[in-house]
Amino acid sequence: MALVKFDHVNVRTSNLADMSAFYDQVLGLPAGYRPPFGFGGAWHYCGDQAVVHLVETEPPEAPKDPQLEHFALQADGMAEFLDRLRRHNVPYRIAIVPEIEIRQVNLHDPDGNHIHIDFGPDEVADLGDFDGHAQ
Repeated sequence: MALVKFDHVNVRTSNLADMSAFYDQVLGLPAGYRPPFGFGGAWHYCGDQAVVHLVETEPPEAPKDPQLEHFALQADGMAEFLDRLRRHNVPYRIAIVPEIEIRQVNLHDPDGNHIHIDFGPDEVADLGDFDGHAQ
C-alpha cells in the first residue's frame, strides 16, 4: 500500500455559519455538494476536491487545547490574497522557510484554528505582518 494524496481536513465547530463564510469569502474555498448526513456541516472545495469538511457540534463545556497544530494549503497570487485578508480584517503573520524560501501566510479561522497558505519563492508581495486593523 502507498498513500497517494491528501484528501481533506475535518474541522468540528459550533460556529458553522461564520466558519463557512470564512472558508468561502476569505480563503476562496467555495462551499459545494455535501452528502445528506444526519448532522449539520459544510464542505469547502479547492477545485473539484472538498478539502475542508466542517462538522457542526454543540458548544464545548470548556475550551480544549487544539490537538492539530495547523493545516496548510498551497496557492498562487500572494499579493491578491494578502489584499483579501486585509479587506476582511484577518490578522496574519508571514514566515519564510529557510533555504527553500517558501512564503507562509499564517492566520487563524474564526474558531482559532491555525492555517498557513504557502506561496512560492518567486511571489512578489509586501511581506509585512498585519494585525487585523485596517489602516
